[in-house]
Amino acid sequence: MKQNSLLGKLVLLPSSKLYGGITYMRNKFFDWNLLKEVEFDVPVVCVGNLAVGGTGKTPHVEYIVESFRRKRHVAVLSRGYRRDTKGFIMACHTSMPRDIGDESYQIYRKFGGEVVVAVCEDRVAGIRELLRLDPKIDLIVLDDAFQHRYVKPAVSIVITEYNHPLSKDHMLPYGRLREPARGINRADIVCVAKCPENLSPIDYRVVKKDYDLFPSQYLFFTKLAYQPLSPVFPDIATGVPYLDWLTPSDSILAVAGIGNPRPFIRYLKSFGAKVKVDIFADHHQYTRKDLDYLLERYRSLKGSQRLLVTTEKDAVRMAANPYFPHDIKASTCYLPIKVAFLNPDSDPTLEEVIEKLIHDWEQARKSIV
Repeated sequence: MKQNSLLGKLVLLPSSKLYGGITYMRNKFFDWNLLKEVEFDVPVVCVGNLAVGGTGKTPHVEYIVESFRRKRHVAVLSRGYRRDTKGFIMACHTSMPRDIGDESYQIYRKFGGEVVVAVCEDRVAGIRELLRLDPKIDLIVLDDAFQHRYVKPAVSIVITEYNHPLSKDHMLPYGRLREPARGINRADIVCVAKCPENLSPIDYRVVKKDYDLFPSQYLFFTKLAYQPLSPVFPDIATGVPYLDWLTPSDSILAVAGIGNPRPFIRYLKSFGAKVKVDIFADHHQYTRKDLDYLLERYRSLKGSQRLLVTTEKDAVRMAANPYFPHDIKASTCYLPIKVAFLNPDSDPTLEEVIEKLIHDWEQARKSIV
């Protein structure tokens, strides 16, 4: 149902206003201390968003982990979206995406034993269990928890998408917002993600004016920085080409099951190879039937070099899938991404701002004691 259709306005808009009212009152209950926030002795950095869909939150979480893993004993806690398990689980070498969720599994696989990764629906209980099992933890990154206000963070970070400004969006189900746009006022830091390469000074000013943040809030602009292709099955891959080596005589089957696959597809199509596309739902769990279909799609590709290219999130699900066709493992790659910051070099980095806010939080805690 299209958002701007008459039926959409008649059916979805009233539901959206009702949902907005409910979330507004819930936030007020926290503001009035009718619902209690729990503050821990360890600093918690909460990373979340106001809208559903792919805002690019995971690369920002990975940036924070990468920035602090050598300075602090870092733990990452999420609910483990779309996992098949319940309760608290700490990731280990036997963990699979179905146990802890694909995003948590991706972070665990990327950082190995350097950080602690755990999942729990109840974030308060999850943090307590983390600190009981590993008292040396001195920084917790709370993933996708901006609306989970039972934990009072030291630093709150909201990730929004450049092409979906909050001021032009609506509450679910008519729009994409999880809570009213004014909720951004609770954030210490706002990252406008997936910005175009050629942001002009006017573009910066327009966004700053549109978000109208408080002077105490920090605003960052980031873009996706795609990395060279990596093999999904490194033990089998004989070699992975660079995308700019490919020519019109080569073919790519692009496969994505993420919230917003458009930048991924657009990037692959910017090179010389022919690109076929298969899109699945966000966090899609590939069945044997899906993989048989992808095998046939791959076999239909024409060209001297044929590749199946997927996203980093999809790669962790494919690598752990026992039904993935052996015949195409050597030709299956994923496209890693990092975030790159577009702020002027004279501005403090996100790492520096988080350090400052944690320091301020620690000083405030000492003054209370």
